[in-house]
Amino acid sequence: MLAEEPRTYPLSIHPPVFDRLDEERQHRKQQLAVAYRWLGQKGFEELGAGHISARDPERLDCFWLVRLNVPFTDVRVSDLVLVGPDGSVVEGDGIINSTAYNIHLPIHDARPEVTAVAHLHSPAGVAWSTLLRPIEPITQEACAFYQDHVIYGKEYVMVETVEQGRTIMDALGGNRAAILRNHGLLTVGETVAEAAAWFLQLERVCQTHLDAYSVGQPVPLSDEMAAEVHASIGHPMEGWHMFQPSFHQIIRQQPETLT
Repeated sequence: MLAEEPRTYPLSIHPPVFDRLDEERQHRKQQLAVAYRWLGQKGFEELGAGHISARDPERLDCFWLVRLNVPFTDVRVSDLVLVGPDGSVVEGDGIINSTAYNIHLPIHDARPEVTAVAHLHSPAGVAWSTLLRPIEPITQEACAFYQDHVIYGKEYVMVETVEQGRTIMDALGGNRAAILRNHGLLTVGETVAEAAAWFLQLERVCQTHLDAYSVGQPVPLSDEMAAEVHASIGHPMEGWHMFQPSFHQIIRQQPETLT
């Protein structure tokens, strides 16, 4: 019997830095394609709803999205299209979800430090969004969002215009996450990895809240402890690190993702 090939995974402490914009673009698109597959494998794609975007490193007013009608679990780099500030596809083939443009454009416009935005209709997130209640620091993971998320209370669940999307950005402010009323969750990050990881973590936190409140009244951590934990596990690099094992696993098991 042949010995199994050793499994080796790159050990990186920080996101890579590139000398060339085309290399940075390719890496960012690879991260985005994997993020779609990763969150799709968690069951967060609901009948084509939801989207993840990544700002182009050169054309800063443009961002990458997956073209319409590609299942998240099948996304490849070649399925990504570059969306211009007017909503047109300026690179790649295909059309886009217009709601994605309406939601993502205002955030990329207003927050230059944000590279990626993730918005999906995940089960626990959608359920929790109907309660119009903020996340409380009842677990360590929940502290990542302590004083770092908002409730978006308007009824624009369809987000049919950029102007309605701007109301989401106005509510989000400088925070990393928003709970969109009767709609779902939204997270942002300085990297694609961070935005995707915060989304998964927020979804799990919402599930924990639903579970805990179904059996009693959870006792939250003190404000002092919650702030201390947030400073530790809420750092942007923590989000980036959380994504890395799954990134390398997916490209090892599904190398076609990078094509």
